[in-house]
Amino acid sequence: MSEFLDRRAFLQAGLRWSLVMPALPGLAAEGAPAPQSTGFSNYGQPAPSERHVIRLIGSNPRMPGNGVSWTPLEALEGILTPSGLHFERHHNGIPEIDPQHFALLIHGMVQQPLRFDLTDLLRYPRQSRALFLECGGNSNAGWHAEPMQKPVGAFHGLVSCSEWTGVPLRLLLAEAGIDPRARWVIATGADTAATEVSLPLAKLQDDALLALYQNGERLRLENGYPLRLILPGWEGVRQIKWLTRLEVTDRPAMSRNETAQYTQLLPDGRARQFDFVMGPKSLITSPSHGQRLPGAGLYEVSGLAWSGHGAVAAVDVSQDGGRHWVPARLEAPVLDRCFTRFRAAWQWDGTPAVLQSRVRDQLGNLQPGRAALIAERGRNGYFHYNAVVSWAVDGDGAVRHVYA
Repeated sequence: MSEFLDRRAFLQAGLRWSLVMPALPGLAAEGAPAPQSTGFSNYGQPAPSERHVIRLIGSNPRMPGNGVSWTPLEALEGILTPSGLHFERHHNGIPEIDPQHFALLIHGMVQQPLRFDLTDLLRYPRQSRALFLECGGNSNAGWHAEPMQKPVGAFHGLVSCSEWTGVPLRLLLAEAGIDPRARWVIATGADTAATEVSLPLAKLQDDALLALYQNGERLRLENGYPLRLILPGWEGVRQIKWLTRLEVTDRPAMSRNETAQYTQLLPDGRARQFDFVMGPKSLITSPSHGQRLPGAGLYEVSGLAWSGHGAVAAVDVSQDGGRHWVPARLEAPVLDRCFTRFRAAWQWDGTPAVLQSRVRDQLGNLQPGRAALIAERGRNGYFHYNAVVSWAVDGDGAVRHVYA
C-alpha cells in the first residue's frame, strides 16, 4: 500500500537499508581513473559534470532582447537560487551601465528633489532579506486546456529566491520629504524599453528595498546591476531593474505594463488591474515530470512553497489526486515571503498515483485547486496562476503532468 510516513519511520527505513549495503573498499569505483588535480581560479564555477544545470531561454527571434529564462527548480535544493540561475524577464535587452555615471533621481511631489550616485547609496544603512521573486506570468501554461509536459523549471521556473541586500527606500523618501497629497510613485528603469510601473507610495514607505547585492555579491547585470527595486511578495514586473528614477505623484501612470499587460479579464467583464501580491503557491519538485522512479519503495517527496502575503504556515501533500491530505514537514528556516522547502516520506507500492501539494500561509490563504481558480478567473487568464500542480506516477515509475 502506498502511504506517507512520518520522519522517524523514514529515517528508520533508511537505516535498515544502509545496514544491508556491502562495505566499500574505497571511494572510487573499481577501474575508475584516479582523480585529477586542478589549481586555483579567480571565480568559482560548477563542476564539469554539473554544467548541464542551466537556465532554458525563450526569446522572440524578431526581438532577441525580449524574452525569459527559467530557473531549473527540479535540479536545485534548499531555498536559495544561485545568482547565475535566477530567472530573467527582459522587455528589450540588458543594458550595460557604467556605475561611475549612474544616478537615482527622486523627484515630483517632494519638498526636495534628490540625486544619489552609488557612492551616496553605499553610505546608508543596509538590510538583508531572503525573498522570493516571481514573474506575474509564471506557470501561465496552467491555463491551457491540456497539461503541458515539460520539466518543473521550464513550466514554473519564472520564480527564484535570493538574499537581497540594500537600502530601505523609506529612508530616502523621508529625506526627500513627501507631499501629503501624494499616493503613488512612478518607477523607471534604464533599459532600452524605459520600463516604468506605478507603485502605491505606502508600499515603498513600508518594506521596499533598493537592492545593491544579491546572495552576498553585487547584482548581476541581468538582475539589475547596479541598482534594482525589491518589493517583498509582489509580482516581478513591479520590481524595476536598473532603477534610475522615482517620481512621487498623486495618480498612476497607466503605462503599458499595467493596462495592456499584467491585467486580466474576468468572466463578468471586469478586469483585475494592479494585482500586486503573488498568491500562495507550492509545487513538488521531486518526483516531477521527466523523472522516473526505479521501482516500488521508499522515496522522499520534496518541493517548494511560498506566498506574497507572508510566511508559509503549512503544506499538505496527497498521493490520490487530492482526496486525502497529510501534512508535510517544513524545513527551517521558514521566513516571511521566502521559499520554504517541504519534505514528506512516501512508501510507494508501485501502483499508479497522483501527487499534489497545497500551501496555506500565515493569513489563512489557501492555494486553490485548478477548477476553483478557473471558475473564479475564467479562461482568459495569463497572469497569477497559482493552482495546485498534479504529477501522475505511472506503474512503470514515469512521472507526467496531469490535471486532477
